[in-house]
Amino acid sequence: MGRLRIGTAGIPDSAQPRTTANGVKRLAELGLEHMEIEFVRGVKMGAGTAQTIKELAEEHDISLTVHAPYYVNLNSAEPEKIEASKDRIVQAARVGAWAGAASVTFHAAYYHNDAPEEVYRRVKHHMLDMLERLDRENIAIRLSPETTGGPSQFGTLEELVRLGVDLPGVYPCVDFSHLYARSLGQFNSYQHFAQALELIRGELGAEALQAQHIHLSGIEYGPKGEKRHLPLLETELRYEEVLQALADYDVAGWLTCESPILEEDALILQEVYNRLDIT
Repeated sequence: MGRLRIGTAGIPDSAQPRTTANGVKRLAELGLEHMEIEFVRGVKMGAGTAQTIKELAEEHDISLTVHAPYYVNLNSAEPEKIEASKDRIVQAARVGAWAGAASVTFHAAYYHNDAPEEVYRRVKHHMLDMLERLDRENIAIRLSPETTGGPSQFGTLEELVRLGVDLPGVYPCVDFSHLYARSLGQFNSYQHFAQALELIRGELGAEALQAQHIHLSGIEYGPKGEKRHLPLLETELRYEEVLQALADYDVAGWLTCESPILEEDALILQEVYNRLDIT
């Protein structure tokens, strides 16, 4: 039976002072099991701090993943911006690996006015380059491009599963909230959630479901997709059915809650999941 470790996107609000180290300790106090280190505004952690985080996370049994900076576009028209994007992802991966994180996620690209197939080809090329760089440096962390929340962004589940087929060892970070927002609310049933897991298992193997990087929270969408995250009690996303599908498919790995009320909603997700898992 697989089990998910559930926690927060970054330092929980109740950690005082709000440092990553205190965040790890606070999550353990709350009974949560995971934290995603948020490098979304830039990688501002050195090797010494990363080593401290690794030791604390091991001591308190908190698993870690990383979110790379938002300022990434592997389909930019400007080559220097592509190289800067790859540098940001690799640096997030490097520091994340120092901290003991298992996976680093990122929003890979925008389509602009390019054909999706051409964007896929470019993203694959740059992903391969980053994988080779990480291999040369012996950086042991998984690259997990994230499903995105709007139609202007590269990152449908199908595109990212295809990347995993073409680049073994790459798995998608499945953000169920983004899939719901991108579909303008249509992706919102147990059947939809189960079909997503079926696609991953069918194309990437059962082992892919045993190391899933997942995001889940409430979300608001508009005509262009994702607008903002919401508390669970304010969303129409059927998050309990997401959790039911994850339990039914024995999915294991790491589930990050990106709610505006981080630990409150992470605890709700954990309580619902534990109830489903037991039954």
